[in-house]
Amino acid sequence: MHPVLFKLPFFGGIPVYAYGVLVACAFLMAIFWVGYDAKRSGLDAKKATDLVFYIILSGILGSRIVYIVITEWEPFLANPIIFFKLWEGGLVWYGGLIAALIVAVFYVRHYKLPVLPYIDCFAPAVALGHALGRIGCVLAGCCFGKPIGHDAWYAMIFPADVGSFAPPNVPLYPTQLMEAGAEILIFILLLIVRHYKKFSGQVIASYLMLYGVARFVIEFFRGDMDRGFVIPDLISVSQFVSILMIFAGCVLYIWSSKRTKTEG
Repeated sequence: MHPVLFKLPFFGGIPVYAYGVLVACAFLMAIFWVGYDAKRSGLDAKKATDLVFYIILSGILGSRIVYIVITEWEPFLANPIIFFKLWEGGLVWYGGLIAALIVAVFYVRHYKLPVLPYIDCFAPAVALGHALGRIGCVLAGCCFGKPIGHDAWYAMIFPADVGSFAPPNVPLYPTQLMEAGAEILIFILLLIVRHYKKFSGQVIASYLMLYGVARFVIEFFRGDMDRGFVIPDLISVSQFVSILMIFAGCVLYIWSSKRTKTEG
């Protein structure tokens, strides 16, 4: 675990945080993927890559706002500058996803672009980028799991001297790696869906359903439950959003499929 990858040899040794580097890599990967897939799909690659910028900005703001409201509201009121300390972690994925989807829809509507084909183009990049982001969570020690037995071969233990968010020297479920693995699997499945795609909206709808299920299950193993519950000690806020996400994916899948048949 390495929250700080290295320190720049000037200005007193500015730390370069692992979480920030991995998130930046995820964004760069998304730009390249969207540009490639837009060309492959016959879409406007320039407008698609321009949209990446707005999605990145809105995603960061949305995920940070939700994190602050749920987790660090009182510290924020005492010191608002913590809002900008993104390199230390503290992003709620669902907040960023919802904000990014809203901005994406407004963008394509503004330029009179077909909404579903463009959003389909982004779905695999979201899954792969999220996987990279979860590797950053491993290095930062955030989004950690619940304690498990000492004899578990897959347990993750964070040392006490590195400034982790996780409890030190305690065997925990490797929820960061679990989610990263799930996202890589989702990425592969989306590539298959994309290859055999029969209607616009099929890829993003599949992503909503697949990620919703994966996140709902993984939440049972998460240990950082200060993010809140909808039903105390039973259904977390993230699980509730997962349910909404699965429902939205099902509705979008059925609607898009019927729409294509009607137009055909």
